Amino acid sequence: MLVAALAATGCGTTPAASPAPATTSGPATSAGPAATATAKAEAVAVPKSLSFTGTTLAGEKFDAASLAGKPAILWFWAPWCATCASEAQSLGDIHDEYGDKLAILGIAGLGGAAEMKDFVADFQLEKITHLNDPGGKLWKRFGIAQQSWYVMVDRTGKIVYRGYLDDLQLTGKVRELTG
Repeated sequence: MLVAALAATGCGTTPAASPAPATTSGPATSAGPAATATAKAEAVAVPKSLSFTGTTLAGEKFDAASLAGKPAILWFWAPWCATCASEAQSLGDIHDEYGDKLAILGIAGLGGAAEMKDFVADFQLEKITHLNDPGGKLWKRFGIAQQSWYVMVDRTGKIVYRGYLDDLQLTGKVRELTG
């Protein structure tokens, strides 16, 4: 039923925002007992916003805790969405330019796995991890009611943006996140 409700909303453009807590990390060392204690104290804590798992389009398990400690974009898309298709090139370019400073995670829904894989291949987005969310579990968790929407998480795990962004707005938000 959730998938049908999400599909009925189409490709939307209404932005909104909301927060979430977390912590940051520092470099770890290994020079003895004091250094070991320091390393443990500086380990990256996983914020609530990144406490979820999923399965990639390739069928591999994914733990969002791997995104903790640096800014991240969660991109909610559908394989048949024209807006999503127009954003694909921008996301690929952003990955190429900011990939060392920013994590990007695609969360695909409202379609079959074969369609989602074709979308990723057609738009050359293989370098970005994409989760298959056929039941809309992650969409619901993040309050996503339509595609193409973004959830942006800062390096502390705080959700700093949730909603639609055009290419220019997306680039501006990425600069803010990575600056």
